[in-house]
Amino acid sequence: MTDQSFFDEPTEPSLVKAEIVAKYFWAWAKVIIPSAKKRNNNIAYVDLFSGPGGYKEGSQSTPLRILERAIADPDMREMLITIFNDIDDENTQSLQDAIASLDGINTLKHQPTVLNKDVGEEIIRDPQLIPAVPTLFFIDPWGYKGLSLKLISSAIAGWGCDCIFFFNYNRINPGLTNQKVETHMNDLFGKDQADILRQEVGNLHPDQRESRIIQAIGDALKKVGGSYFQDFCFKNEDKDRTSHYLIFVSKNRRGHKIMKDIMAPYSSTIIQGVPSFKYDEKPVQLSLFDSQPLDNLENMLLDEFAGKTMTMLEVYERHNIGKDYTEKNYKEALKKLEYQGKITVEPPSSKRKPNTMGDNVTITFPPKP
Repeated sequence: MTDQSFFDEPTEPSLVKAEIVAKYFWAWAKVIIPSAKKRNNNIAYVDLFSGPGGYKEGSQSTPLRILERAIADPDMREMLITIFNDIDDENTQSLQDAIASLDGINTLKHQPTVLNKDVGEEIIRDPQLIPAVPTLFFIDPWGYKGLSLKLISSAIAGWGCDCIFFFNYNRINPGLTNQKVETHMNDLFGKDQADILRQEVGNLHPDQRESRIIQAIGDALKKVGGSYFQDFCFKNEDKDRTSHYLIFVSKNRRGHKIMKDIMAPYSSTIIQGVPSFKYDEKPVQLSLFDSQPLDNLENMLLDEFAGKTMTMLEVYERHNIGKDYTEKNYKEALKKLEYQGKITVEPPSSKRKPNTMGDNVTITFPPKP
């Protein structure tokens, strides 16, 4: 059962999360709709833990943001199927009332469906919640009950399907070594991955433990088809530690790039143009001794691609998964390496528009000495 006080007033992290989801929904729909039209398909948005229609102080919840986007767009008015689910009766009633009061809601060809189901193993086989059309899934449980690797795998199985989910690190971290929730952890990571984690994390420093857990969920997602994975961390102001992550998973590199570009500006720190992909409620104090991430990227590229020739786009696509670098960061790093004479670029800067590094520019990295 959800703590209803959560919906009294939105916190800054909850607003950031809602904005990221709404922006990606819009970008995803614009990419998917032309192809869906050719296939005579609709598209869908599914929120499995939708909550009420808004906060008590008046702010809209994510479902209403999504519906207002759809009402304003001619294509989505005709094509978008929306399914909202919450086990809490009060939440679903509040959401239904809020939806009914939206201006223009009757212009949607497919009226929103609001369900009141428990999210468990049977959901994977429920056609009401897993539509057979390109779908963006948002899975935002209060804790971790109902969130499973099988559910995420089912969510991204179809063409054009992506998933954004809430990863409650603050509860999952201790849950890994708690026998009472062993089944939930096995469902989330896969039993083999969870068993390995239990053996490894006990002796790790907290920062190392967190990195290992996030690496593990990324590895688990790849095994079920989620080749493209991007996490965004939220830090607590009062406890000075990680609260949760918003995690995006897809089979498509284009979706991954779009989400990465959407998440990046919400980072609390951006050093040398490189976003941290972390939102910290506490003001961040930068130090002269902080690492220089763009310099680090230059060195990584020289090391990992030594002796190879590839386009700028190939460099980005082969290297960026699991790293906090955007395409813009790769272009900046390569321009600096070219200026320093450490790589060969064709065509050279003298024959390109000033200060550019196009996707199809060819980069030749020197062999290791």
